[in-house]
Amino acid sequence: MEYGILALLGVNLLLLIAILLKNNNGSTDTTERLGKFETNITKEIGDFKLDFSNNLRNDFNKLNEQVERKLLEIYERVNQQLDENFNKTNKTFNHVLERLSKIDEAQKKIDGLSTEIVSLQSVLTDKKTRGIFGEVNLNYILSNVFGENNEHIYQTQYKLVNGAISDAVLFAPAPMGTICIDSKFPLENYERMTNRSLSKEERDQALKLFKGDLKKHIDAIHDKYIISGVTANEAILFLPAEAIFAEINAYHQDLLHYAYQKKVWLTSPTTLMSTLTTIHMIIKNMERDKYAKVIQDELNKLSIEFERYRSRWNNLSKSIESVHKDVKELNITSDKISKRFDSIHNVEIDQNETKYISNS
Repeated sequence: MEYGILALLGVNLLLLIAILLKNNNGSTDTTERLGKFETNITKEIGDFKLDFSNNLRNDFNKLNEQVERKLLEIYERVNQQLDENFNKTNKTFNHVLERLSKIDEAQKKIDGLSTEIVSLQSVLTDKKTRGIFGEVNLNYILSNVFGENNEHIYQTQYKLVNGAISDAVLFAPAPMGTICIDSKFPLENYERMTNRSLSKEERDQALKLFKGDLKKHIDAIHDKYIISGVTANEAILFLPAEAIFAEINAYHQDLLHYAYQKKVWLTSPTTLMSTLTTIHMIIKNMERDKYAKVIQDELNKLSIEFERYRSRWNNLSKSIESVHKDVKELNITSDKISKRFDSIHNVEIDQNETKYISNS
């Protein structure tokens, strides 16, 4: 619209110039035309201003509405994004708090475990308490493999005929026999020989003492717990510490050879459990073989009874078939009799009807 008005004004201006050029003598006709033209121009300019103002106001209102709508959408999106980020941040924060609480609990457990380790170390410094620790560990392994209070397979603190008391004995069937198990815990010299803060001479001296202690234990077990005709020809030395057992197997083959000569098996908690599990399986297999003949005899008796049962069942089946045949034949006879009665009845009726017709 604005461009149309401007074009109209341009045309009118051209006409005015043409008229002025044609009538340059300043005639009355030209003056009147010029006055009318001025009036039209003034009116058109006024209309143009009014239309321009209205259009500008409408465009501004539309623009304002669009801006407000866009701002509202942006505001809503920002609020939604802030809410989502807040929820994510809150979840992350809660997760961090849970992790921190778990870390705090773990730290408390570690502190408690450190206290227990220090307490355990103070306990293991005494020989008597080490002996009790080894016995408890041994009893725990036996109960896990064979079950608790299974005295026909094993017993603890068992007194032998020579007066010696073994920490545990295992009653295995022949040819193994009664196997004695005794717990030993040579700790002091082991700790000294593995302590890198000591000099090499001190560690070598501790190594000699450690080997001497272990050989004394092997000799004691061989002399006290291997009795000809009473126990098995072998006995078990139980070391409650895996580290000591691993040290001997890795670096001290001479101790293993010495124990082999004395018929003493060196075991740790892991290897003792494996050894006892193997012995348990052997005992089960021997017990199964022991009762295999009894089971076979019972199966033979059961087979005879089954043959007798099958014979009697065959006889009963034949009897049932015979009775079924008789019942079938009896049923046929019954049907014939019923049909005969029906026939006789029909004949009697026919005769009565004949008489009735003849009388009529």
